[in-house]
Amino acid sequence: MFDREFEDRVSAWAELRSNLETGIDPFADVIKFWQPAPYVQYNHKIDPYNQSAWPTPWEIILHNKYDDFTRALMIGLTLKYTNRFGTADIQIKSLVDLARKYVYNIVSIDDTWVLNYEENTPVPANSISDEFRLENLVIIKRPT
Repeated sequence: MFDREFEDRVSAWAELRSNLETGIDPFADVIKFWQPAPYVQYNHKIDPYNQSAWPTPWEIILHNKYDDFTRALMIGLTLKYTNRFGTADIQIKSLVDLARKYVYNIVSIDDTWVLNYEENTPVPANSISDEFRLENLVIIKRPT
């Protein structure tokens, strides 16, 4: 998907959102879609702390470079841009594991499920360690 032309990537993203409306395992489907996105260490186009300066999801797809935060953002936006999850409380939480010196950018859905914590599967929110420090919280809003 990510090696295709821009218009094809946008079409694939639209098709994913359509499939999520009635899919049996939408969280696994959205993870599977975004997992192979072209990874970069740091996406200079998105500052996790300055939401007002973020590009649109279409511009992100055009740029086609995803760090861990950008992938989490696109997972959250993909869900939020559906009718099925449009009213869900979707947040990106940047959690710092001080022991391992690692940051997780997790996508929380209604404080029940978490995506982008384990690579290939959603996990129950209550399985996330309480020892992590919350560094950043982004509430994903439905477009107006």
